[in-house]
Amino acid sequence: MDTEPDHTAVRVALWRALHLEADAPPHVFEDDFALRLADPGEGWRRRPDMDPDGTRPFRAGVVSRARFVEDLVAEQAGRSVGQYVLLGAGLDTFVQRRPDLAARLRVFEIDQPGTQAWKRRRLLELGHPVPDSLRLVPVDFESGQSWWDRLVAAGFDPAEPAVVASTGVSMYLAKETTRATLRQLARLAAGSTVAMTFLLPPELLDEADRPGLKTVRTGAKASGTPFVSLYPPREMLEMARETGFTDIRHVPGTALSERYFAGRPDGLRPSSGEDFLVAAT
Repeated sequence: MDTEPDHTAVRVALWRALHLEADAPPHVFEDDFALRLADPGEGWRRRPDMDPDGTRPFRAGVVSRARFVEDLVAEQAGRSVGQYVLLGAGLDTFVQRRPDLAARLRVFEIDQPGTQAWKRRRLLELGHPVPDSLRLVPVDFESGQSWWDRLVAAGFDPAEPAVVASTGVSMYLAKETTRATLRQLARLAAGSTVAMTFLLPPELLDEADRPGLKTVRTGAKASGTPFVSLYPPREMLEMARETGFTDIRHVPGTALSERYFAGRPDGLRPSSGEDFLVAAT
């Protein structure tokens, strides 16, 4: 079995780390563990996809969506929601960075077996064995394994409410796959919340951001993980309704920009084009 981490997962973790190095305070999201976990080697800052100037809007988008999700998790934990599921967890570091909040939750990270095995080994090397409150749930999506069955087998309680986050994933999946995922999530216990990002078609982006999206799409295709699905907000919201959700809202990326980046003298802001679907049961 391949036990290397997914390239996209590594890139996202390094962008979180680069935010602390390349961007001035106040930092939108402080992930001082991402670099240690990713272990990219000394030359990582010279990678073209780590250029401090060229990647500004993309890493701003990554940290803003991470901040939004963790704000949501903290809010729901304050309402006694005790389960947190990350679909496509990658190299997430929530449990290691936020032990105060994680101690109030059972956390389930779902991802490909190779990324999960590598992450487990890397955490042990760093002196952070996986606690019982964290369940790494490997799922081989390509072989047709059911992520839901694996999640329940790992200890998830379908009768209790949960927060489920899926960020930076839907663009890699066929629309019918995302539809099936939403259909399953709509059956979560009452009081659950789902936060899922989706990418907009180019014509809905700010004109200045369209070349950046084209570059990212080209790079994704070249690395073997092409973008498959883009969604106008109306289509994503309608899909959520059709699959069983009734409490639905659209959170544009521009709203996160206003929430987390307003008044910055350095002009840092996320690129337009990635929005959130937030749905509750």
